[in-house]
Amino acid sequence: MGFFSFFSKEKKETLDKGLSKTKEGVFAKLARVVAGKSTIDDDVLDDLEEVFVTSDVGVKTTVKILDRIQARVKKDKYVNTAELNDLLCDEITQMLVDNNNAGMEDFTVAEDKKPYVIMVVGVNGVGKTTTIGKLAYQFKKAGNKVVLGAADTYRAAADEQLEIWGQRVDVKVIKHNMGTDPASVAFDSVSSAKAQGADVVIIDTAGRLHNNVGLMRELTKIKDVMRKVVPDAPHEVLLVLDGSTGQNAFEQAKQFVAATEVNALAITKLDGTAKGGVVIGISDQFQIPVKYIGLGEGMEDLQIFRKEEFVKSLFGK
Repeated sequence: MGFFSFFSKEKKETLDKGLSKTKEGVFAKLARVVAGKSTIDDDVLDDLEEVFVTSDVGVKTTVKILDRIQARVKKDKYVNTAELNDLLCDEITQMLVDNNNAGMEDFTVAEDKKPYVIMVVGVNGVGKTTTIGKLAYQFKKAGNKVVLGAADTYRAAADEQLEIWGQRVDVKVIKHNMGTDPASVAFDSVSSAKAQGADVVIIDTAGRLHNNVGLMRELTKIKDVMRKVVPDAPHEVLLVLDGSTGQNAFEQAKQFVAATEVNALAITKLDGTAKGGVVIGISDQFQIPVKYIGLGEGMEDLQIFRKEEFVKSLFGK
């Protein structure tokens, strides 16, 4: 199936609505940049730099975008400000595609990866457990049998929240008593998933500070015990970041990537913020695919991150 066959009208509407605050902020700033200008000159480029930095795209990614715009203007000789929106859309999309950190197309699971083990990490408050519930819903909707593991045994609320999501989505939740070794919960969860012939098992982990040495050792132990059941587990170490925190999300990503083997990112809470530009920066700066974006409270509001569609929506195309 082609790319566009996966992206329905409903998903586009959810994406457009979820990015509305960011779009309003970016377009208002761009309008001020081009006011009274006829061509893209040095003054416009300087103002564009401020637009992207203040939209939480990040300095390094902003420099890359401006370099691409300058090269395009030089190549095309004359580019007027009326074309700026299309030009930005094209160049940012191509920049993200050139990074070649491909995500995924849908919520299907390869037969040789079952049970597909996802270990979810991140600090408290980023929407980690909610993301797990929404992932469970999406994987189940795609026809997969899903098991959840409540390995955040330090907070009673974490178990309760995960169990509520399990009931909502109608999937099994494996949990132990509060204070139990998280690795034992992970081991039992993966064992149960394998015994049941489940397709996907998602493991919640403690959301303490990303610079906590004990937590990072704990994550390593969880991975080691899961491999006793599924040798190549976890297939996905998913770091959940709160998009509304802007540059703080960058810092959390740096710390977690340095401390554990993160190979996928989910960026949540984009619907309530004007800081959606952080997705572009994080997608560009880390050699780790942004796989999922959270665009609202509903179970359908967690989407697979599709670079082209994201940028098109951001620039109103």
